[in-house]
Amino acid sequence: MFSRKRGGPKHVRPDDAPQSAALAKSMGDGPAPEHGPYDSRHAPAGVQRLDLGSLLIPAVEGVEVRVQANPDGGEQIVLVHGNSALQLGVFAAPRSEGIWDEVRGEIVAAMKADGAAPQEFDGPYGVELAARVNTPEGPADVRFVGVDGPRWMVRALFQGLAAADPNQEGVLGECLRGLVVVRDEEARPVREALPLRLPREMAEDHEHEHEHEDPTPPDVAVNEQFPGGNGRHAH
Repeated sequence: MFSRKRGGPKHVRPDDAPQSAALAKSMGDGPAPEHGPYDSRHAPAGVQRLDLGSLLIPAVEGVEVRVQANPDGGEQIVLVHGNSALQLGVFAAPRSEGIWDEVRGEIVAAMKADGAAPQEFDGPYGVELAARVNTPEGPADVRFVGVDGPRWMVRALFQGLAAADPNQEGVLGECLRGLVVVRDEEARPVREALPLRLPREMAEDHEHEHEHEDPTPPDVAVNEQFPGGNGRHAH
């Protein structure tokens, strides 16, 4: 979902460094948030969700959940509704600080290098990033949302109508607000993708599709240009 590693490590951040009171609250150690993405300990009860391992996706009528191949051989989760799509990724982060600001800066730099003019603006989750980028299918609107949680970061990429106009998120926005992250206790390099587990039926459908279709659809290739994911930038 992010491009492969570019460059070497920037700096190393110990996973067990102490947090300030303000940071502890922002990273999930305070009261339960009003909306998600939630850490698993704050997830509201009584909600039907699709269990994908590190991500629990609320079951919302009319939303199709797709699995697509990553250029590095993994999978990515894409939610589709009408003329909009929401690509989801969840990554390891330090205990002591969020990484969205750093990741967003790298995405901005990559976009500008490709001739795009990204714009930052304040949204419900903090600073978001929007741009019109060139793709093999022509110009396309994209909008990035990042959410820092306790030892994880969710990166959400809206495409289509929901990217051009945040007011058109509709049920895809509802899915993001209801998302739950299940962070295991394993020590992981910062930015390493947290493991996903496909339900057996979905995994079988995914394998069947790979036998008959190109495993790298256009929207996957488009997103290879954005950095900030599977590269191991820390210990």
